[in-house]
Amino acid sequence: MARILAIDFGEKRTGIAVTDELQLIASGLTTVNTKSLLAFLSDYIKNESVELFLVGEPKRLNNIPSDVEKHIAIFISKLTKSFPNISIKRIDERFTSKMAFQTMIDSGLKKKQRQNKALVDEISATIILQSYLHYK
Repeated sequence: MARILAIDFGEKRTGIAVTDELQLIASGLTTVNTKSLLAFLSDYIKNESVELFLVGEPKRLNNIPSDVEKHIAIFISKLTKSFPNISIKRIDERFTSKMAFQTMIDSGLKKKQRQNKALVDEISATIILQSYLHYK
């Protein structure tokens, strides 16, 4: 089996999480500068087999897409052209940042560590991936 890679897209930073090869465990991989995201994914896929990109779908409480969705649509278009053999699925990512922050508190991270937005993005991607695995 190949891995599933989850992407919590942001205009500045993007959190990335990945499964093991059996697609049982979701783990945070890293946070990358969004400008270098496609290059990072290209390098990653050279070394690891990926069968699915899971891209977070940010929505407001009233189910309307958030402002970043227009940037995500452009990214998905580039992602499809760059990796035509890898499927892309979208998954609702509402509240993942709040859940990530709460996870950081629950795990005992100090206030200074909880201010690390890159870590919040990585944990958010992991939550997106874990929720997908749970419902799959």
